[in-house]
Formats: sequence, C-alpha cells, structure tokens
Amino acid sequence: MAMLTAIWRQVPGILGLALPIVMGLAASTLIGVTDSVMLAPLGPVPLAAVGLTGAVAMLFYAAIYGMLSALSVRIGAAWGAGEGRRISTILRSGLALGLLVGLGGALVMGAIWFLLPFLGQPVEVIAAMPGYWFWICAFLIPFSVLTAFKSSFEAVDRPWLGTAFAFLGVAINIPLNYALIWGIGPLPQLGLTGAGLASFLAETLALTAAFTWWRLAPSMRRLRLRRDVDQREMGLTFREGAPLGAMYVVESAAVSVATLLIGAFGTLALAGNQVAQSIGGVLYMVPLGVAGAVAIRVAQERGAGNAGALRPIALAALSVAMIWLVGAALVLALRGEAIARLVTDDPEVVVVATAIFLVFAPMQISDAVQSAMLGALRGLSDTAWPAAVSAIAYWPVALPLGWMLAHWGGMGPSGIWAGFILALAGAGTALTLRFWRRTALLTQTPLV
Repeated sequence: MAMLTAIWRQVPGILGLALPIVMGLAASTLIGVTDSVMLAPLGPVPLAAVGLTGAVAMLFYAAIYGMLSALSVRIGAAWGAGEGRRISTILRSGLALGLLVGLGGALVMGAIWFLLPFLGQPVEVIAAMPGYWFWICAFLIPFSVLTAFKSSFEAVDRPWLGTAFAFLGVAINIPLNYALIWGIGPLPQLGLTGAGLASFLAETLALTAAFTWWRLAPSMRRLRLRRDVDQREMGLTFREGAPLGAMYVVESAAVSVATLLIGAFGTLALAGNQVAQSIGGVLYMVPLGVAGAVAIRVAQERGAGNAGALRPIALAALSVAMIWLVGAALVLALRGEAIARLVTDDPEVVVVATAIFLVFAPMQISDAVQSAMLGALRGLSDTAWPAAVSAIAYWPVALPLGWMLAHWGGMGPSGIWAGFILALAGAGTALTLRFWRRTALLTQTPLV
C-alpha cells in the first residue's frame, strides 16, 4: 500500500512533464508537414523532394535530440541538489555544445548530398532540391541550440516554455512559407527553395526569442549567472548523450529497413504500411515523451539525494505509459479497419493496414516498458549499456525475427513488425532489471 501511494504521488509530476515534451516533439515534425501541404500545389516533384530531404534530416533530428537530452538530466540533477551556480555553467556549456553539434550535423548532411545520385534517386527530384537541401542543413544549427534551451527549461520545471518556443517556430513558418514560396510584394517567388529558407528563418527567429527570454526574463535569473563555458562539462554531456543520439539513429534506421523489407511484398504492402505508420508515428510520441519526463524526474530526485523516490517515479512513468498505450492498443485491435478507412478507401490497402494494426497493438505495450525504463536509466546517467541493449533488440533480433515471421511464418507484411514485439519485450525486461539493480545499490534495498 505504501508503494502504491508513493507511485500515485509521482503521477502528476510525470504527466506535467510528459505532456509538454510530447507536444514539443510533435512541433518539431510540423515544419516538414507544413512544407508538404504548402508545396502540394506545385506538383509531385517538390513533394518528393521534401519527403527525401525529410527522411535524411529525420536521422539528424533524432541524433541531436538524443545527444542533447543528456543536458536535461545533468541540469535536473543539479536542480534537485540546489546547485544554482552549477546549473548556469551546465546550461552555457550545453548551448555551446548545441552550436557545435548543429554545425557538425549541417556539414555531414551537406556532404550526404553528393551521395544522392549514387542511390538511385529520381534525377528530376535531385535537380529540383539543392536550395531546399541547403537550407534544411542550415536549419539544423538553430534547431540544435533551441533543443539545448528546451532541454534546460524542462529540467527546471518549465517544460511549457520550451514547447512554446517550438510552436512559435511552426507559427512563424506558415506565413514565411507562403511569402517565399509564392512571392509577395517585392519578395521573389522561390518555390521549393523558399520553403527551406522559410524553415531556417522561422527556427532562427524562435531561437532568438528563446535567447531573449533567457537574457531578460526575471524567472530566468538563476539560469543566466555569469559563468564561462566549461569544456570539461561539454565533454561530459557529449559522452553521456552520444550513446542516446546513436541509439535513436539506430532505431530510426531499423524502422527504415523494416519498410524496405515490407517493400518486397509489393506496392499494396508498402501503401498499407504507410497508412499504419502514419498512425504509429503519432502514438510513438507518447512513450518518447514519458521517457524524457521520467529521466528528468529521476535526475532531480537523484540530485536531491532522495533515492527512495526513484523506483516510485519509474513505476509511475510506466503506469502512465501503459494506461495510454494499452488504450491505444485496444483501439488499434478493435477499430483498426475503421481507422485505415479514414486514411484510404482502397480496400486492398485497408486489409494490409488492418493486419499491421493488429501487430501494432501488442507492440505498444512492449514499447511502453522499454521506453519508460530507458528514460529511468537515463535519469541515472546510465546511457551506454541501455543504448547497446536497444540497438541489439532492433537489429540482430527484431529485423531477422520479423523477416522469418513474415516469410517462413506466413504472416506477410505484418510479420516484419511482429519481430519488434518480442525484441522490445526482451529489451524492456533487461532494462527493468538493470534499473532495479542500480537503485538497489543506491537505496540498499533488495532487488525484489
């Protein structure tokens, strides 16, 4: 009963962090959605260019988010310990790291441009996209620094502040897109290139607003104490965050490979998978947000020396994720066909999507455990081992197992995703045991 009470007390804190984090993650995807919608009247080539650029950029977004999320853990621990002066040092060092990471990401993505002709991409699409590609590369720089600000605001219990700046970028992007795509007044009609420039300018203006708020707002006084950038602190944040960044890239790449494996079953299979993925991508934001929330709460209590709160926080996060995703699983299992029909009226595509939804349903539960425990370990600054476990789950286990279930097991396209159910369940179990052992050492309590 005491444990249940302790868990219940942690639920509001988890929800209070998870909701704005989920909203902030959603905002980061809306720039590309806005570009797609506003470029649609120009025909299929610009849309294909946005899709191709977005597929590559998404890997960089994932890496940057994972790497800089370590900043929220380090600041959260200092916040819990009441080390106000150290928070300012971590923040300034984190902003410098964000700038370097953004510049590095922009340069690497720029270099990938020269590989596209060798990857069998349509010539007319590549010919149309140099300007757009350049500006999305440049977009990574303000995106990285704004992510550092957002992680810092979340760690000091102001998560909606970071979300507000993320949505500010989306709001600015809409009129800028219209003006630069179509040309208004003296502005030239830049088409696809205009959409990329608008995205860069919108994110830069949102970053400028966040920087101004940090420098002038009275509530930010503790976060802007004059401190020098600490290269050692930058190194610690990088070493802690690098495994997470790599893990998110590995995870995104595994999903891309799964899509390629489904493509072996033909056009209808790919179309049905796209329908299912459009819904699954939205649902994925929830466990990702819960992981971020539990990481911050664990870091805060660890910094405060309150080791007894760590397990209740993790179980509260797991409960929140489970309630939401079990509900989502039931909806997918019972109403999958109706959901698919909202996206497409092709009966053959609906059949494939419905079958994949039946697999997505139990996968939500496995993902809830894996994500919550990954976040809990992140809050303990334990990132390398959990990242390795997740990478093994996705590549040597999920993909080969999925291929066997799809072909040898006769499950077809849905079998590819069925492999992820067992792999994520195994990863979730391993991560839970790891967290229990780590907290047993901190609290001197039994493992069970």
